[in-house]
Amino acid sequence: MSGTRVIIDAGHGGEDPGAVFGERREKDDNLRLALAVGEILSNEGIDVAYTRVTDIYQTPAEKAQIANRTEGEYFLSFHRNAMPEPGTASEVLSLVYAEGGAGELLAKQINQNLEKIGFQNLGITERPGIAVLRQTKMPAVLIETGFLDNEKDNQFFDSHFREIAEAIAAGVVAGIREEEKPPEYYQIQVGAFRDRAKADRLLAQLRAQGFPAYMIAGNDLYRVRAGAFLNLDHAARMENLLRTYGYDTRMYREAARY
Repeated sequence: MSGTRVIIDAGHGGEDPGAVFGERREKDDNLRLALAVGEILSNEGIDVAYTRVTDIYQTPAEKAQIANRTEGEYFLSFHRNAMPEPGTASEVLSLVYAEGGAGELLAKQINQNLEKIGFQNLGITERPGIAVLRQTKMPAVLIETGFLDNEKDNQFFDSHFREIAEAIAAGVVAGIREEEKPPEYYQIQVGAFRDRAKADRLLAQLRAQGFPAYMIAGNDLYRVRAGAFLNLDHAARMENLLRTYGYDTRMYREAARY
């Protein structure tokens, strides 16, 4: 994870206050939380860059351009929600450009962590029309950390501020680790030998029969396997075919190493 760069955006700023409730302005909460999360991520060894660290105005397109120039792997935009009628909605929501991929994975981890500390999780919503999600070249998540026009959410935001920042940072770290983890494949093992010559003979036999066979060596064993599949059904079909040829098989799920 060392060297991974996360671009952190405090939504709104300057002449654009965002949502306003009494004397409370969204842009201030956004900046405060963005800086706190960024500090925690930096302490975790993640390279952090910001679209803003002071109360300045940038258009959403400018924020996306800053992120793209900075060449981060992930983009995180901090916001707080509001409704036309104050006090009618509550809790946390994350927005992504489209379902699937690293953006949704990151949002899911963040939401789950915020739910653990007391927020109701309103889920993940596609919002392809939002510039900072559409125009950024990296996976992007916009977090609506509670509703600014809800007194209960504001009290929770203030009294649990450090927990909220830590929960978001932990979600980002978990999402990055999950995304960077090598994919696991269903692999069909046909034999395991301490004698390399026996493994070589089985490998040659399988290949001669048209099977996608390969060998994995480790722990004083030579394991002969045929096929590596992300899809369990495809792996099951391969295993059934091998058994019709008389092979005694066993299925494993692990990262391919050949």
